Amino acid sequence: MSLLTIILNILLPPLSVFMQKGLGSAFLISILLTIIGWIPGVIHAFIVTD
Repeated sequence: MSLLTIILNILLPPLSVFMQKGLGSAFLISILLTIIGWIPGVIHAFIVTD
């Protein structure tokens, strides 16, 4: 995982998921989790961009 990916995972989880996976279910789930709470969005981003 690059340094840019790690920083984006922490600051903007949906953007990081979008850059790795594109538009799809993982991106939508990341947006929903980030809206619910920032920490679940970050955790999901780290799992998806592994």
